[in-house]
Amino acid sequence: MSSPLLGYIDRDGPLHTLSGVSKLVLSLGVVLGAMIGFDVRYLAAVSAGSILLWAVSRVRLRDLAVVLWLIAIFMVLNNIGIFLFAPGYGTDLFGTRHLLLEGPWHWDVTAEQLFYQLAVTLKYVAVLPAVLLFVATTRPPEFASSLARVGVPYRIAYAVSLALRYIPDVQREFRTISQAQQARGMDTSRAVRLPTRLRNLTSVLMPLLLGTFDRIESVSAAMELRGFGRAKGRTWSVQTPVRAADVFVIVVSIALVATPIALLVVNGGRFWNPFL
Repeated sequence: MSSPLLGYIDRDGPLHTLSGVSKLVLSLGVVLGAMIGFDVRYLAAVSAGSILLWAVSRVRLRDLAVVLWLIAIFMVLNNIGIFLFAPGYGTDLFGTRHLLLEGPWHWDVTAEQLFYQLAVTLKYVAVLPAVLLFVATTRPPEFASSLARVGVPYRIAYAVSLALRYIPDVQREFRTISQAQQARGMDTSRAVRLPTRLRNLTSVLMPLLLGTFDRIESVSAAMELRGFGRAKGRTWSVQTPVRAADVFVIVVSIALVATPIALLVVNGGRFWNPFL
């Protein structure tokens, strides 16, 4: 069986041994730091750390290839959209203009615009590996307990955990239905034309959706019969204790948020301007 599109990947890596709380705090620290700061130096450092974290996690790129491809496509489209609709935003932002390539109409390529879009790209590289690694190295039950331990209501935490837990099941069911439809002569490969492929995929998606709705109804009925949601709190069967390595990760997470706040004062704003 192939790895799920987005879910826990069972590997013997250093991140897998950490508590879900520390990994969640690290993800939140990276996200908040990237939201607060727009300093390219800070974003480049966090991006390098995220890439290094991925390298030691033993999570392979092909394990999350579909998600990474979708993110890469969205990142490229976002950069193209920024340049098409606001090609002079970098110049207005930094107050200088260094022309690199004169283009048609107002689509001139300037160093300021490229520098701004570099910062936008670094935000993707800084944030997404940390978030994806948290999902890929944390079991769904521990994911739910981690959310609850940082203050998220356990009903919401359990719902998120349940959704992640069923992603492999949905993927497995999609493959089974697809193979059954192909055995009946409905080809969904690249050997057929795109309209035919889309029409045949509909024959796969409809049974998949109906089966998913049946599963949701069954799970909801089972949880209601067990009185889920009546109590103000609940216990968790999976809950990794916080150890020294987790404390170190939490301290690093706090530093990731404190650093861009300090840079706001040093730079006099969110951006570092190398053109002055």
